[in-house]
Amino acid sequence: MASEADDDDPQDRETDGAAESRAEGAIALGDRSGEQDTRDDVDEDDEDDEDDEEPRLKYARLTSSLGGLYRNGDATSAFVVSGDIMVIGTHNGNIHVLALPSLQSIRVYHAHSASVTALSIAPVPTARSNLRSAPVGKPGPKAQDSPGATSSEASTSSAANTFPQQHQKKGAPTSTNAVHIASSSLDGNVCVAALADAKDVHLRNFSRPVQAVALSPDFQNDRSYLSGGLAGRLLFTVGGRPGTSSTSNAGAGAAASASGWLGVIGLGSNTGKDTVLHSGEGAISTIKWSKSGKYVLWINEQGIKIMRSNLHLESADTEFAWKRISHVDHPNRPGWDEMSAVWKGRAEWIDDESLSSERLPYTVSGNSANDGTTSSAKERHGSKSGGMERVIVGWGGTVWVICVHPGGPGKGKEVGERTAGRAEITKLLHTDCVISGVTLLTPSVLMLLAYVTSDEGGNGHALSPTRKKTIHMENAKSPAVDQSPKRGIQHRHDALPPELRLIDLDTSEEISVDNLSVNRFETLSATDYHLGVLPSERNPAPTTTSRGALEAFGGSLWNASVNATKIFSSAAILRNGDQKPDSTQSAGSTGVSAAADKGPTMQTPTRAAAQSAAASAGLKIYIHSPYDCVLAVKRDLADHLEWLKEKEKFEEAWTLLSNHPEIVGSPSYQRTSTSSPATPVKRRPSIDEFFADDVSKSSDSEKQTFYSIVEKEKRAIGERWLRQLLDAHRWEEAGMVAGKVLGESSRWESWAWEFIQARKIREITPYIPTVQLRPPLPSLIYEVILGYYISNDRVKLGELLDYWPSDLFDIHSVIGALEAKLKSGEIREHIMQDRDRDGDWQILTSALAKLYLADGRPRDALRSYIKLQDADSALALIKEYHLLHAVSDDIPGLILLRISEDQLRRAPAAELEHASTEVIDMLVDEAYRGSVRPQIVVEQLQERDGFLLFLFFYLRALWRGSKVDESRTHFDSRTSQEGQSLVEEFGDLAVELFAEYDRPLLMDMLKTSESYTFAKASEVCEKRSYIPELVYLLSKTGQTRDALFLIIDRLGSVPEAIAFAKSQDDPDLWNDLLDYSMDKPRFIRGLLEEVGTAIDPITLVRRIPEGLEIEGLREGLSRMIKEYEIQASISEGVARVLRGEVALGMDTLRSGQRKGIKFEVLGSHDREPRSQKPNGSIKGDKRRPQIRPGACDVCRQAFARNERDSLVGFACGHVFHLHCIGQDDDGLDDHGDQVATAIDPSSPDFHSSTSRSVSSKVTHARLIREKVAGGCPACVHKRETGIS
Repeated sequence: MASEADDDDPQDRETDGAAESRAEGAIALGDRSGEQDTRDDVDEDDEDDEDDEEPRLKYARLTSSLGGLYRNGDATSAFVVSGDIMVIGTHNGNIHVLALPSLQSIRVYHAHSASVTALSIAPVPTARSNLRSAPVGKPGPKAQDSPGATSSEASTSSAANTFPQQHQKKGAPTSTNAVHIASSSLDGNVCVAALADAKDVHLRNFSRPVQAVALSPDFQNDRSYLSGGLAGRLLFTVGGRPGTSSTSNAGAGAAASASGWLGVIGLGSNTGKDTVLHSGEGAISTIKWSKSGKYVLWINEQGIKIMRSNLHLESADTEFAWKRISHVDHPNRPGWDEMSAVWKGRAEWIDDESLSSERLPYTVSGNSANDGTTSSAKERHGSKSGGMERVIVGWGGTVWVICVHPGGPGKGKEVGERTAGRAEITKLLHTDCVISGVTLLTPSVLMLLAYVTSDEGGNGHALSPTRKKTIHMENAKSPAVDQSPKRGIQHRHDALPPELRLIDLDTSEEISVDNLSVNRFETLSATDYHLGVLPSERNPAPTTTSRGALEAFGGSLWNASVNATKIFSSAAILRNGDQKPDSTQSAGSTGVSAAADKGPTMQTPTRAAAQSAAASAGLKIYIHSPYDCVLAVKRDLADHLEWLKEKEKFEEAWTLLSNHPEIVGSPSYQRTSTSSPATPVKRRPSIDEFFADDVSKSSDSEKQTFYSIVEKEKRAIGERWLRQLLDAHRWEEAGMVAGKVLGESSRWESWAWEFIQARKIREITPYIPTVQLRPPLPSLIYEVILGYYISNDRVKLGELLDYWPSDLFDIHSVIGALEAKLKSGEIREHIMQDRDRDGDWQILTSALAKLYLADGRPRDALRSYIKLQDADSALALIKEYHLLHAVSDDIPGLILLRISEDQLRRAPAAELEHASTEVIDMLVDEAYRGSVRPQIVVEQLQERDGFLLFLFFYLRALWRGSKVDESRTHFDSRTSQEGQSLVEEFGDLAVELFAEYDRPLLMDMLKTSESYTFAKASEVCEKRSYIPELVYLLSKTGQTRDALFLIIDRLGSVPEAIAFAKSQDDPDLWNDLLDYSMDKPRFIRGLLEEVGTAIDPITLVRRIPEGLEIEGLREGLSRMIKEYEIQASISEGVARVLRGEVALGMDTLRSGQRKGIKFEVLGSHDREPRSQKPNGSIKGDKRRPQIRPGACDVCRQAFARNERDSLVGFACGHVFHLHCIGQDDDGLDDHGDQVATAIDPSSPDFHSSTSRSVSSKVTHARLIREKVAGGCPACVHKRETGIS
């Protein structure tokens, strides 16, 4: 083996300084040192395409962080990573235990005298476990040499005695006592040591080189392990006393066997027992326990073997312990026997549960590589069900994917029998390399550590790191591909750098290939490389590395150490000047090819950065060579962003950062990028910030800082994107990008000037900021843009002025430019009918009006709108600023804003009224306010020909007043009265206009107004034969006779004549009407039918001449008589209704008079004796005591049920004894005494007189009526005295 040759040859060992130099060397990806001449067959175009594809993984060299591993020329020969520890075995026989992710040395001990060939850990340490310190190991007790000890046993004993002489650091953290580490070596020994206890170690000698060892997953309980080597025997070892060394008893005599068994059960020396499980098929190179511990896989020269272990067996399956269930032949290729010892088999049991969450690293190459989540992948590589386990085996150039199914009741031919299990090959791949390591990156992506050698004659063929190549796939029965070296004299050629290949298991296509140029790779063989995978934690504990985007950006010491330098580099990151290798350094000594400067590099991070790399989330891949340790992890978004920037794909980079701003907070984000430090902005804190606590302030500050840096990074990328477009003269796209990436940045100024200087104003105009920036952009930029459009594109100018706020530019400068353009003569002002042929004048004038308005000059703006005949804008401006008085010198022009000359000549009055309504209403409103007097409007409209109709509209609107609704059917009476008073000044003019355009309104004015002259009104009405209006005027002046005869003669309407006579109520006028009508039968009939009761019908009938034939006389008389009958019937009905109402009122009065009075009556025993003298008269005391209910208002005595006195009650509620009413007056005369006696029930004459004489009863009633004629004495007294 190459590694053995290096150990045996002292000349190959390096000094400590050389080892450190190697550890600090750069690792080149995608290149092969010393093989530049072998790439003549690669096309240049393919290389360009390969350079554009993003790598899937990123790498970090951990060599410099491994401490003294490479001291004294030592080199790695075996390695294993599990949980939170990494164990490395060297060619000098040393074992180094390192903690992950800190890479601190937990323990270093010398276990063997030759190269370590294999390592094993049991049980698997828990990631992020709490480590505790272990005491420094001391030399253990020397083994007692037996009398019959052989020389080999002596050497073993010597090794055991020297083992405790460690290089362990005091106080170094260690894991729990349960973790043990087993190592095998070419010296024939297997060493099992506890991690925490230096005394817990057992060394066992097998007399032949041991190449594989595997501790039982339950080692802490059963103290067993498997081993094998050149002897070709698979041994199962149980027992062995800690702190001692022993010799294998496999194949020994009965005594040794018995001693071993007695030791196991505690009765002997407990040297352990070895059981041969398999032998006779050549050297064993690999032994692996499955994840569950149920199965064991080992590889010998004949093939791959899988057996059922002794763990987790049911009681019915004990016979299946150590029973082989499968065998796979070795690759059947010519020359296999010669290379089988060199091509060591590599196997890896797959943890499907932890692998199910893995995905292919993020890329933008656009290929269709499977990310491990396709339906076929889920079906084939889904979560483990039914106890099935998978193992990946790589041997030589062949890869097997084997599924091991658990045993149980048999099926088919084996029904009724139990089976130990079965294995099934689900995938078989052949490659063009020697496999030095194999595992799964995702459920459907295979990872290979490939060893490639140059072909015969020195013309090595190196595959491109980004090539896509279909891997030859065949089933287990397919013939193998001959890849063995040719027969004859063979020449040894230098090896090429190892390759890390990703292969899609679904398509058998290579996804990517990364070449790892490690130190002294030319002298290494396939067995010198090792691949170890640390899967993602299923439930990761919270650590300082798993933080959010804002927390990760927090500026702590952790960030300072991690982000101080670039941890990872990819195939897209350019090397800094201090990271380039020395040009004088040879490729052979540094591992960097001559063409390495063209490709990407892997930097050597600091120790803190290396620790952070090892602590990163996700699956981690460790690659060891004798002189190097490399960590590979999946690339994240931050790496993708850096790669995009390196490849100048700024659009994709900007979009990525916009969608994922948390990239800036990523630990792998490179701070030394294009963004500059955030500039603090001084501002006054808000009230919320003032009262916020320190925690809130700190959180808000971190957020603001984070987003500030995100924006700066986006802007920096965007500006590089923008520069790229400008250099390519893609101005239109550059303008769009500027609007997107610059946002509201002050950087707009320089970019805007660049567009302006290149006269690409159209390209930048749609995207230039339209809000004030801080600091604001110079107004000159906007003025230059507007000036360009003033001269070249007036339509666009109008759009900009509509959209841009006026505070972006100097209004006076733009107004001056527009006025100069209009006055220059280049654009001629056209009359209205021609303006459509010259839209530029319209646009410039409209723009000027808008700027006048923005400058606070509404009068100038109004004049411009009137020139444009823009009625909407002009009238809106007049309403908003009350500017009607500003155009009061041209009222006709204002009215014609919505009326063209053609309309003025041909349109009907209704159309003209609708077009001028808004202006007329404004003039009326201003007339009410007094700003535009009606005299001004009337004068101007009278002076202009053809405007009498608009003058009528104006006076009519004044007369009616302000409208209440839009239909103009209701008007405000208050403003109507005010408007009529304004119209009275123009009474004759109004009469003439109303007579011309609105006759009903004329009559309304004649009846309402007194401002017009009678002669003028009569003349107007006479001229137009308005008889009703003339009749009204004559009657108004007392000429009723003339008015009547005007109706009779001109109208000939009997009803109107009768109505006129009725309205005047003048008997003489009736006589005139009768005299005129007696010789006219038509009039007589009309009088009979229409006169009704206005005159005496008898008088009318008597005045009809005898013998006059009157057509319809009978009908007329009948109608007259019927009207009288109707009148009589109505009168009778009214009388009947009146009588009924009177009767109803009388009934109401009587019922009220007969209504009873409610009062309380007490028993006789509750009644107080009545005093002979009343307590007082009603009219005596002004302040009388309150009367209690049910008592007399005079004597204050309560009424009793057997009351003998008569009671008198009133509707007001007062009740009196009849006797008390009689004694109420102090000055009673004799007549009063008689009345009192007559009405006193206690008097002896009362009953005799009232019972025998009717006259006495009448007298009694009369006396009482006289006494209470004024009503209730108490209420009368209250009204007279005012006492309440």
